[in-house]
Amino acid sequence: MNSAALQPAQSAHEPSKDVHAEMRGVTRVYGGDGKTGGVQALAATDLRLRRGEFYSVIGPSGCGKSTLLDVLAGLSRPTTGEVLFEGKSIDGRVPEGTGVVFQEDASFPWLTVADNIAFGLRRAGIDAAEIQRRLDYALKLMGLADFAKSYPSQLSGGMRQRVCIARTLVMQPRIILLDEPFGALDAQTRLIMGDELLKVWRETGATVVLITHALDEAAMLSDRIGIMSARPGKIIEEIKTQWPRDRDSRIAANPAFGEITARLWSVLRDESLKAIHQGNKSSAGLA
Repeated sequence: MNSAALQPAQSAHEPSKDVHAEMRGVTRVYGGDGKTGGVQALAATDLRLRRGEFYSVIGPSGCGKSTLLDVLAGLSRPTTGEVLFEGKSIDGRVPEGTGVVFQEDASFPWLTVADNIAFGLRRAGIDAAEIQRRLDYALKLMGLADFAKSYPSQLSGGMRQRVCIARTLVMQPRIILLDEPFGALDAQTRLIMGDELLKVWRETGATVVLITHALDEAAMLSDRIGIMSARPGKIIEEIKTQWPRDRDSRIAANPAFGEITARLWSVLRDESLKAIHQGNKSSAGLA
């Protein structure tokens, strides 16, 4: 692996001909009037996502990773700054073409796997033949074809997450935003799910943004990794992995994998210590 791969990527300010989504000077404050009081979750954050790339975000607990994703998805309005998707300001609205997957199992227990996956399509009034076409594709892609008539209670945690991802895929999003989707799974299942996610990414050509606490997950899956500071969070460094597009979990045996995770930890450790110090100060103030 070329040592240049461990250098910060020139993302936030480098010109690009194919920017898919962008955050410009975005801040997010909860409570107060947006200027005084309240809790600042995000400091001024710039981010440019290239069309079709796999981008992961890591950072210490409480740094604002999920807030960043919510703002990027249009689920939360920025306090200041602007978010654009395909060149248009989203202005606090979830834009068409955006799919979001959360950590929590969001499947409906009373519906079969097939009906869970097709739920959004039916609500959108999609033609029955088209629903079946998309459903068949998603079931095959996610390895769920043999479980189409099963209920979520009959599936493992990893398989239920596959259902949630498949339900997002059938809506044909051009950008997929994932907030710790494998956080509740064991280490081995996470690796397998990572392989599934990479397959989805390659087959759909979607831009993917993943929020994760797992450094190995970020190192394995990503084209670029953004490292966030302690709260108020902002992206303070980006690392390019330079992996081939057809990668899978076997990349973890590559010596460069260790170099990347070591670099991530060298930055994240300092920010995590800052976050702990902030927590201690806050606790002292409440004593």
